[in-house]
Amino acid sequence: MLPKATGVEFDATSRQLLDLMQEDFPLVDRPYAALGERLGISEAEALERLREARAAGVVRQICAIYDTKALGYSSALVAMSVAPERLARAAAVINAHPGVSHNYKRNHDFNMWFTVAMPPGEDLDAVIDRLHVLAGAESTRPMPTLNLFKIGVTLDMSGARDMTARGAPEYTEERRNAAAAFGLTDTDVTYIKATQGDLPDVEEPFAPIAESLGWSTAEVFAHARRMQESGHLRRFAGILNHRTAGFRANGMAVWNVPEERIGEFGQFVAGYRNISHCYERPTYPDWPYSVFSMIHHPKVAGVEDTARAIAAETGIEDYRVLYSTTEFKKIRLPYFVPEYDQWEELCSAVASEGATVDADDEVLS
Repeated sequence: MLPKATGVEFDATSRQLLDLMQEDFPLVDRPYAALGERLGISEAEALERLREARAAGVVRQICAIYDTKALGYSSALVAMSVAPERLARAAAVINAHPGVSHNYKRNHDFNMWFTVAMPPGEDLDAVIDRLHVLAGAESTRPMPTLNLFKIGVTLDMSGARDMTARGAPEYTEERRNAAAAFGLTDTDVTYIKATQGDLPDVEEPFAPIAESLGWSTAEVFAHARRMQESGHLRRFAGILNHRTAGFRANGMAVWNVPEERIGEFGQFVAGYRNISHCYERPTYPDWPYSVFSMIHHPKVAGVEDTARAIAAETGIEDYRVLYSTTEFKKIRLPYFVPEYDQWEELCSAVASEGATVDADDEVLS
């Protein structure tokens, strides 16, 4: 089934271009010439098709995709229960934190789900405790990753792949741990800062990065390959807006798995091509689900069919599929930026006055 993008009709060539950009954005001086050659079109036409996809809201960003934990950051998915009448304000408070990259309302008593990350050496648990208070949450459950089975989103825009077929995950816990042990140099951090932004839609998009670093583009590409080999950098890629691209059904399937079967089950689930993320996370008395998997499909029925197939294959029948009903925030996490310190300084100043902080960084008495 071809996903139907919102507001625009893409032909087969544009869909193939979007697939290629997600999977393997060329690390060459003129990447759109390289992509065009693969598709039998000119560089100018490839760029024009990209700009159309940008204008339609299908392409969100083209950038380097780094692994948060491999860079030394601590992170967690956090589930909060917030009174419905307080939800909008709580979301604004949560969104104001620079380490919050995703925040959704979901169909559960834990109705707010967000991811938060902190730079190396910072106290993530203390930040989550502070967000609990600032948001006025009734209960909060931190759910850090205990084991990574799969991470990596590539949406099949051309319909060329069987998304329910199985395949080996490209990035796993082993690669993440090896990268984290490798460490970062000062040059790596400078490189990350220079490459984490959106590439411009021009013939030579890497030239501004090279200029900012005082490097040649050949050096930019060589350093990217080195960081890919170490596992810090997963890839350069185009990132699509799931819903606008036609994948309107994105369900977070959570599974109550016996402890002795978690590893085997997680590896099995990670093999599904239409599952982009699969993790083991901690359980609580009011949350028995230990394995999380994100299922993508153009229709809700497709998400539910995938979950049922997994249950039938594995015998794990205690599961739920949670859908996001409101997207409060979705960005690429910024690395090694001053906003983290600024947020801490603001909270410290506010605490000394016995007040709270709103989304616009104003003091509320």
